[in-house]
Amino acid sequence: MKWEGNRQSDHVEDRRSAGTGMGAGRPRGRGIGLGSIVIALVAGWVFGINPLTVLGILSGAEAPVQTQQAPAQRPPADDRLAAFVSTVLADTEDVWRDLFQGNGGRYQEPTLVLFRGSTPTACGAGQAAMGPFYCPGDQKVYIDLGFYETLRNELGAPGEFAQAYVIAHEVGHHVQHLLGITD
Repeated sequence: MKWEGNRQSDHVEDRRSAGTGMGAGRPRGRGIGLGSIVIALVAGWVFGINPLTVLGILSGAEAPVQTQQAPAQRPPADDRLAAFVSTVLADTEDVWRDLFQGNGGRYQEPTLVLFRGSTPTACGAGQAAMGPFYCPGDQKVYIDLGFYETLRNELGAPGEFAQAYVIAHEVGHHVQHLLGITD
């Protein structure tokens, strides 16, 4: 996959080294497994609540402390993986902008947030154990880049195509939100 030298998105926020008010690095409380994720999804569907909130409760994580976020930081220029996801995001921006314009609309780009462990979101506590996700409340895609190790080592999906698919999939949720499909 050729991506180096292509345009990178200006809509990437790097929270990997910032304190978030939620215990930067590792989430507090117990770990979250696949069973917890399934319970959170079912509880969210049955009770009409945000599954991220349920996951926070199940993990024993403390409620997010509302703190003033530091200004968004761009990823370091020498961070190859951050450059890759920024380039993939830029490709999705170009494609969706053209498609929306071709149909008389205007595409509003999501922000891609890089984080480690946990981070506050408009949808509740975002945790790496949940995998990449989209939050319609703030129109941001969240990913702990450690997920790519899981993708490669545990899920048998190595390579840049699989990594790009993850970003494109989450941006797809953003497009659904913009079109009112998920409402």
